[in-house]
Amino acid sequence: MDALLKIAVAELGQKEITGSGNNSVIVHYASEAGFTWVNDDETPWCSIFVNWVAKKANLRGSNNVNARSWLLTGFSVDCAPEPGDIVVFWRDQPDSWKGHVGFFLGFSKDALRVYCLGGNQGDQVSVSAYPVNTVLGFRRLYSSNEINIPDKILKKGDTGDDVKTLQSALKSIGIDCGTCDGNFGPKTEAAVKKLQSMKTYLPIDGVFEKNTRIFLLEILKK
Repeated sequence: MDALLKIAVAELGQKEITGSGNNSVIVHYASEAGFTWVNDDETPWCSIFVNWVAKKANLRGSNNVNARSWLLTGFSVDCAPEPGDIVVFWRDQPDSWKGHVGFFLGFSKDALRVYCLGGNQGDQVSVSAYPVNTVLGFRRLYSSNEINIPDKILKKGDTGDDVKTLQSALKSIGIDCGTCDGNFGPKTEAAVKKLQSMKTYLPIDGVFEKNTRIFLLEILKK
């Protein structure tokens, strides 16, 4: 999720133009994200901005201007969101169609607020805090291409991007392995064992090897 934040942070301060003018950068977000019918900076653009950032990062977007459309994009990480994940809020009331979407940055010290980097926050790209009880969900995005699963043996003690990719893949099928930090620790080992336990005759040893990889790919392609 580092790429998402890097791209989004670079846009901080882009602001709507008051009056009849339009910020061409905000209009560009819409056109480059595929919303060619949007030609002003007055159209609610929080989802447009997130779609634009996702596209720039080569991740799958919602392709929808509705903020709540992101609840059907990527996979849920409600139990352990990380900076750069998508956070969706309700607006006006929980069961309406209205909402807001941005990039999760973290929780306040008292855990009552969620810090979010997003577009159309105070009419600009900014960092704002929202009540935690207005959160509808946290999502993590897939790559625009097929998920790449490490083609190597990984085990407890290993570190690096291959481990991080494995952790993301495990979370995408609902197996919690803790934070996607690239460290193959006890939680990741336990997650791999849980995966292995779902396949008859697959050794449950917590080592991510060829047969475990094949099984994971089978699940991801369903």
